[in-house]
Amino acid sequence: MYSVFAVDDEPIVLEGIRSKIDWESRGFSFAGEATDGEIALSMIQEIRPDILITDIKMPFMDGLQLAAAVKKIQPWIKVIILSGHDEFDYAKKAISIGIEDYLLKPFTPDEILSALDKAAMQIDKERKQLSDISRLKAELKSSETLKKKEFLNNLVHGSEDMATVMQRSQELGINLIARFYRVLISRIQSLNGNVESQQEACSLLNSYSAAWEQADCFFHHSNLLVCIFKGSSNEELDESVFHAAEAIGHIVSKNGGCTVLSAIGKTVDHLSQLAISYSDAKRILELGDKDEHNRIISTEDLEQDTASSSDGKNSALLDLKENDPLVDRLKYAGKNDISAIIDESMQLIRSNPGQFKVFASYLLVDLIFAVSKLVEKLGGDIKLLKPDILQRSFMDDAVQDEAVFTQKMEQVLSFALEYRDSKMTGKYADVILKAKRFIEEHYTDPNTTLSTVAQAVCLSPNHFSTIFSQECRTTFIEYLTDVRIENAKKLMRETDLKGYDIAYECGFSDPHYFSYIFKKNTGLSPREYKLSISAS
Repeated sequence: MYSVFAVDDEPIVLEGIRSKIDWESRGFSFAGEATDGEIALSMIQEIRPDILITDIKMPFMDGLQLAAAVKKIQPWIKVIILSGHDEFDYAKKAISIGIEDYLLKPFTPDEILSALDKAAMQIDKERKQLSDISRLKAELKSSETLKKKEFLNNLVHGSEDMATVMQRSQELGINLIARFYRVLISRIQSLNGNVESQQEACSLLNSYSAAWEQADCFFHHSNLLVCIFKGSSNEELDESVFHAAEAIGHIVSKNGGCTVLSAIGKTVDHLSQLAISYSDAKRILELGDKDEHNRIISTEDLEQDTASSSDGKNSALLDLKENDPLVDRLKYAGKNDISAIIDESMQLIRSNPGQFKVFASYLLVDLIFAVSKLVEKLGGDIKLLKPDILQRSFMDDAVQDEAVFTQKMEQVLSFALEYRDSKMTGKYADVILKAKRFIEEHYTDPNTTLSTVAQAVCLSPNHFSTIFSQECRTTFIEYLTDVRIENAKKLMRETDLKGYDIAYECGFSDPHYFSYIFKKNTGLSPREYKLSISAS
């Protein structure tokens, strides 16, 4: 299955692409859309599609600028350009960027499918070539590669004097001149012990990392990729490193059964200090355990944990595990999550007619137990802080009818979030909660993106994306979409607004795309959902 993202400033064109192709039957999935290049770039950085279809003439950032930016940060993406301008200059620019296909408007669904099939074949061909293990072994044994690896290895270990470093770097054609430096080490592992799958993942990484202009990379041992990143500012370096770490995770994920831990050392401002950044990253790897999830950990993460422990601040929340999904959900839940949890509970109850008290009791007990665990983790005692919810009378009152049940659920959830917020002091806890509050206040704005929220919490988009996805176990785009869909459902339940009005109220610039996303997320069209409410 190949994921496809579409960009065009004409909603009718996007609707045609989205609705007139039977995506899944042809081996594709429609990953998303945007109406201008700037918003698209922000979404693509997180969604990481396989294929991009983009109009060439758009405001703010045109299709060629978008394609060039995408190719630079995610070189595996295949780009299909759409244009109403049959001009040779556009075609020449498109070819120079590395565009896979160039279609003139108006086009047919068959023409789009033909271009998609062509791009998919190219993806398969490249993946096969790039993951060729024998090719990787030959490259790693080549004289030039061995010389570069030895030089870079000595550099990160601090075993070369600076005069020699500058001379050797010129001889090897390596540009090391920069204002700041940072080392990233990624350890690739197979969870099921499949060595061949691990080697294929490493071969892909070896090929893609060689194209990164901002980094010099080499493999230290068979499964450790070491990258030296350079930047003219802390912000630029931060963005490059975290973007690369996320890209590494994406590439490794293409090989089933493989996982990667990426460790990021501290920023240094001189080549002679590179060994410090390398040692930091190596220390993180030694602390990291084998995990079924990809992880990105920076030296700031470890420093934050140490600072929280030494000054007595409660950082237990960051240590919560996923063994209780509801506890993990409450970790960073916001106001929108309260209504979503209650709505999910009511859907379960209504799907089992005649058993309201049984299911309501079970769900409320489960919630109270999760809240108790959360409070305990934060150093509190539910028996002292909220004894009333532990009484039998609380349960008996709650399961009398739906209205009282939802009221009691909201009461327990509100208490949990208020207590959590009063105890949260960790750096990333503050970031996540601030981000979620910003989303709650701005989800109605279609221009709310990863970049705008990252700016609000004073982090680079890629650093914020990493923190958000790892702490919340969902991507930023998925969370924002869920917030918009939950609020749309609320408006359907509580108002008589038309579907297109609800779409605009919830941050969707195109009602047709809203309908598509709503059905994709709920299994029902907006109209079907509205009818189901009336029926219940």
